[in-house]
Amino acid sequence: MYNNSFHDINITSKTFLVTGGAGFIGSNLVEYLLKYNAKKVVVLDNLATGFEENIQPYLQLPNFEFINGTICNMEDCEKACIGIDYVFHEAALGSVPRSIKNPIATHQVNATGFINVLIAARDAKVKRIVYASSSSVYGDSKILPKVENQIGKQLSPYAVSKMTNELYAEIFSKTYNMEIIGLRYFNIFGPRQNPLGEYAAAIPLFLNAILNNEAPTLNGDGEQTRDFTFVENAVQANMKAMFAENINTQGNVFNIAVGERVSLNQLIEILKKLTGASVKQIYREERMGDVRDSLADISKAKTSIGYEPKIKIEEGLKHTLDWFKTHY
Repeated sequence: MYNNSFHDINITSKTFLVTGGAGFIGSNLVEYLLKYNAKKVVVLDNLATGFEENIQPYLQLPNFEFINGTICNMEDCEKACIGIDYVFHEAALGSVPRSIKNPIATHQVNATGFINVLIAARDAKVKRIVYASSSSVYGDSKILPKVENQIGKQLSPYAVSKMTNELYAEIFSKTYNMEIIGLRYFNIFGPRQNPLGEYAAAIPLFLNAILNNEAPTLNGDGEQTRDFTFVENAVQANMKAMFAENINTQGNVFNIAVGERVSLNQLIEILKKLTGASVKQIYREERMGDVRDSLADISKAKTSIGYEPKIKIEEGLKHTLDWFKTHY
């Protein structure tokens, strides 16, 4: 992946911290930064939801450092920020159901951990922070497409934790004169997304089932829609947000998606076409805290940071399928 660069500046003299860099999105960012010869890439990850195998190819590189630590520990954050120019904050406990089951853990990692990273970055005089927010902040708003300045009431502890990030980002940027930009991810998918475990996301779960000739299970009637976004688009957005000039960096947030929506039933049909499978999906009750429909207006990101999603859902699913066949 990453045959085209998403940045115009030379990063060979720049140092980066990727929190959660052994995770799904974080490790894709790490791959990109190292491919384009960043001076140094530091990963801070406690491997709670990330995997060392995601960064294994880089462990011996002279410009790569892995810190096995947690954003919940201030000392780990301070150590990770030493000598760092730019921070990509991807570390989080994902999953709406997980947050409903254990709201304290979600808050500790996503909210308190976020403040720790902000303070460590502030004290290290980091130039800019780009962090992962989530489309879940739109909550019960029925407005489609989702526009950054129109949000509803959050529907889960996870959504509240991400909204908290946005509030702190704005306050920290204004109070301490920091450059902080948030990216509201819409259903990111792609290589390295874990299909196993209780809290796996929809696409890896469905792919894993179909490749094993098992029936995928859908929550509700399958007509709920999502703006599925291939991970390469998210990496592009991170790089463009990090180096965008002449934009408001005081807690500004951008929708990162494709701007197209697909129902889960349509998604299953695409996967069956790509794999040649003939399994039938199973339906069960709707899941608490889930948003019914999601579709992003990405015009702000296009205009402000030059974001232009190149890979649509079917092409993204092909790339993901190729990766899954060799890993699961």
